[in-house]
Amino acid sequence: MHVHVEIDGHGHCSLPDDLNEASSKYFKAEDRHPTLEKIADTYRGLNMAAVVFTVDARTQLHHEPNSIEDLIAGAAEHNDVLIPFGSVDPRTGEDAIARAKHQALELGARGFKFHPSLQGFDPSSEEFYPLWAALEELGLPAVFHTGQNGMGAGMPGGHGIKLRYSNPLLLDDVAADFPGLTVIMAHPSVPWQDEAISIATHKSNVFIDLSGWSPKYFPESLVRASNSMLADKVLFGTDFPLITPAKWLGAFADLPLKDEVRPKILKGNALKLLGLGANGEGR
Repeated sequence: MHVHVEIDGHGHCSLPDDLNEASSKYFKAEDRHPTLEKIADTYRGLNMAAVVFTVDARTQLHHEPNSIEDLIAGAAEHNDVLIPFGSVDPRTGEDAIARAKHQALELGARGFKFHPSLQGFDPSSEEFYPLWAALEELGLPAVFHTGQNGMGAGMPGGHGIKLRYSNPLLLDDVAADFPGLTVIMAHPSVPWQDEAISIATHKSNVFIDLSGWSPKYFPESLVRASNSMLADKVLFGTDFPLITPAKWLGAFADLPLKDEVRPKILKGNALKLLGLGANGEGR
């Protein structure tokens, strides 16, 4: 449920050079910028499917995103393994709504990705409610980064990136006021893990993806919840290329989870959320 495409066919990266260099050092990824084609080949070889996206943070970063149009078109060419999500910059107002509708209705995006800290906005602000209303009307899910930020980590001032925008409690307002919008809180939400568990337990339209951390570092409370009241609400995700599926699954195998819960996390919950059949039909 969580794979980044951070370079397009023209060689344009999603992040400015200084932020890109710092994040590469922080994550120590083997290949920081695989092409969409390489991602498709990787996941096809693993007999997996992946939700792919980038982040449009043009206002905050003063940097154009890599081509979302190319991303969605490329995913269509590899639709046996790739499911494209779009992204818009909420701070662009009416333009963000127009872009979201274009990406969904004309290009074929199956959802949207937001990173409140990287994009520099508070998702609970009513300034952005028209955008959430538009996504609710489209009937497509939205993934929001939550918790600790690898972006800007170790840089002076964290490159101006503010962690508080990634507090999952800000998404509680969104989920409450737009009950028809499926909200996916990305990552273990450290240091706000209990808040995320509470929200996902309380609201039927809120889910958690498990990307961005090796499962061996998951908070104990998240493992317990995934094994019980959130067994139908948590979703497999790696944050590839920052974490490879092999490394994530290797650590996931060691978690004390019930046998009947594992297939839900790895596949079943995502199929239901995305409206796909048991074998992936409906894409």
